[in-house]
Amino acid sequence: MEHRKTAMAIEGFLFLLSFISISNAKMSNKIGIAYGRLGNNLPSPEASVQLIQSINASRVKLYDANPEILQLLSGSKIQVSIMIPNEEISPISTNQNYSHLWVQHNIIPYYPSTMIRFLLVGNEILSYSTDQDRQLWFDLVPAMKNLRRSLKKYDLLKIKIGTPLAMDAIESSFPPSSGTFRSDITVPVMKPLLQFLNRTKSFFFLDVYPYFPWSENPRDINLDYALLNENNYTYVDPVSGLSYNNLLDQMLDSVVFAMTKLGFRNVRLYIAETGWPSAGDIDQIGANIYNAATYNRNLVERIIGTRTTIGTPARPTWGIPTFIFSLFNENQKPGPGTERNWGVMYPDGKPIYEIDLTGSRQQSEYQALPKGNNNAPYERKIWCVVANEARNLTNELVSAISYACGQGNGTCDLIHPGRECYQPISVVSHANFAFSSFWSQLRSNGASCSFNGLAIQTSRDPSHGSCKVPGVAL
Repeated sequence: MEHRKTAMAIEGFLFLLSFISISNAKMSNKIGIAYGRLGNNLPSPEASVQLIQSINASRVKLYDANPEILQLLSGSKIQVSIMIPNEEISPISTNQNYSHLWVQHNIIPYYPSTMIRFLLVGNEILSYSTDQDRQLWFDLVPAMKNLRRSLKKYDLLKIKIGTPLAMDAIESSFPPSSGTFRSDITVPVMKPLLQFLNRTKSFFFLDVYPYFPWSENPRDINLDYALLNENNYTYVDPVSGLSYNNLLDQMLDSVVFAMTKLGFRNVRLYIAETGWPSAGDIDQIGANIYNAATYNRNLVERIIGTRTTIGTPARPTWGIPTFIFSLFNENQKPGPGTERNWGVMYPDGKPIYEIDLTGSRQQSEYQALPKGNNNAPYERKIWCVVANEARNLTNELVSAISYACGQGNGTCDLIHPGRECYQPISVVSHANFAFSSFWSQLRSNGASCSFNGLAIQTSRDPSHGSCKVPGVAL
């Protein structure tokens, strides 16, 4: 009986959606690009803006309010989203004058010649859980309200306010009809946030990456389903009866159902980030150019509406504006190798693969790409060693060795004088041991083989003589 009641409630929800205004049904669903700048080898802002224009991006997402970039975008037809850094949220939440000053300094000098359309407050702040981070949770909506008052004061209410959240805001996402927000944020954060978004007719901004659930469970999730190859696999939600032919729609609808359960069935979705990595560490499966090109090309068709629908199964007529992440590969992003390989362009401005963000180009018109060979889980042993380009960075390597050896657990005992791995007395040799030993011991606790870009993974054993360098067996 409970199952039937739930199914009837969902059926009623879908019936009501069919009567949503035509303005929502036909809202703009163009593709934009996220312009991150965490790299020391990226083109100048001027060259970057020219590249953004060259790929016909209708929108650009910035991770700050950089004055040079905002000035360079002046007079273009590119719609711009700017971001308030996480550390500014609390001061803005408690001080209306501070909010006024932020708007005066970061919006008024550029608007309207620069088409600022969205003001994003923080970035994935619910993904962090220290006491200081939790304070940001509770300061978020008060900050958004103060900023709304500032925009009203300066007659800037055409600019919508939102905040990008990651999928970890969802506690249950499978099946989509079970979608619910995390219990620790539902009442104190999500409900007031959705009230604000609903009242101001703004969007629920979501960073959604099918790559992550697929790569964590590749044996149970069909790769074509994750890559938006929609003709090869279908999943039917057993409660709603809705049919899904790609993982992205499934993830998006879990958020739709979570919002609906809180009474907010009309808040629109905006994909703040999505994409697929074109490279990564040895153990990061599916991170290759073929998959990245396939996902993003399919995404363009899916969002633009050249396929059967512009919306999701729960909202088939609701377009979803989208930012692809990202413009460039960014070599200073921390974490695993994939983090530095989400771009559609290399730092020199050359395309990693062809893509047309307007959706006017047929996929058959693209040059064929060789299929990736890392779509199955890696099952050999790997080590963490000094990257070739870092072998001469002696000072940086010494600091990294000190960090790795300072974690305890005998991480570097074998490179002490007289021990098996002391010879050869070489910074690179000692770093290879320290990096691998550190990573093998602490990988299960979230440690990565990165060391600020000094290290890479390898399947080549750096052991020598009686020195056995610890590796990771996958």
